[in-house]
Amino acid sequence: MENPLRQNFFRAGHAHAGVIVILSLVCQILADAAVLPTPLLWFVRIGVPLSAILISAGFFFSVLPRTATQASEAVSLIYVGALILAVGVITLGIGLLRTPTSA
Repeated sequence: MENPLRQNFFRAGHAHAGVIVILSLVCQILADAAVLPTPLLWFVRIGVPLSAILISAGFFFSVLPRTATQASEAVSLIYVGALILAVGVITLGIGLLRTPTSA
């Protein structure tokens, strides 16, 4: 590629997608052991994989034009995805630390 910015952003998009998808698979397994209300459990199960899509989309869409010299406003998807990822992983961690209550 003749545009180093696009090359770096495309590389980062693919790398983040791969790592976060693997993290989301681990979170799916750990979510079975978490003690969380059902809506929060679904947020974790959907939010972590969704963050992989959002973060990668932010990298890809922010340099769509072949002649891009700087990232566009689509880079905000990266921050939205990172926020969802952080909230999802922290919620899962709290759910794993909680002890089940016997009813």
